[in-house]
Amino acid sequence: MTQQPPEIDIYCERVFAGLFDEPLNLISNAAFLIAAYTLLLLSRKHISPEHRAQSYDIFFLIAFVAIIGMGSALFHSYATLWSKFADVIPILIFQLGFIAIYASRIMKLSKIKILGLIAVFFALSIGSGFFPYDWLNGSLGYAPALIFVLGFGIYHFKSGKTEPRILLFAAAAFAVSLTFRSIDNAVCYSFPMGVHYMWHILNGLVLYLSVRAVIVNVKYKS
Repeated sequence: MTQQPPEIDIYCERVFAGLFDEPLNLISNAAFLIAAYTLLLLSRKHISPEHRAQSYDIFFLIAFVAIIGMGSALFHSYATLWSKFADVIPILIFQLGFIAIYASRIMKLSKIKILGLIAVFFALSIGSGFFPYDWLNGSLGYAPALIFVLGFGIYHFKSGKTEPRILLFAAAAFAVSLTFRSIDNAVCYSFPMGVHYMWHILNGLVLYLSVRAVIVNVKYKS
């Protein structure tokens, strides 16, 4: 039986349409599940039982860290259009949720200002879409997220939050992960398995650090 090309083939590791044709890209999504589990343990330490009802937004973020891993695993298993949506939609939901929750919980911004931040994020995202996809292997689409993590990181540090450098570390890890994502196809000749799996591993760390920044700094009403 002749092997068929995948419906979507944008990563070095995939050659055919087999379910396990991207083993490293598939398995490396465990980083998101590990991050979600570790965040859940952290939340149980920092959020008292009487405050957990007020923490639905934080548990929303933790849940979506795991959902991102599962959605990405589906895409790297099937490489189809529907699995692509399963990959990118949870990422978008998490990004919007994190912006809103960090701005509300930590920065204490008004709803109007939060909507303004989200509008800026969408404007940057739309702007990045005007560049050809093959520029940096589509990684420019994540530039708005990097800008926001860096911006929040500067605020976090300057305002003296608990673990003040944590979002700056997240931004640095995100920049490195974007580099691995960007060069994946360029290094195929030297590394046939590619390096996209490092995008998953480092992004698991990025999401862990980002949500941790919220958990350890959130304040509750008595």
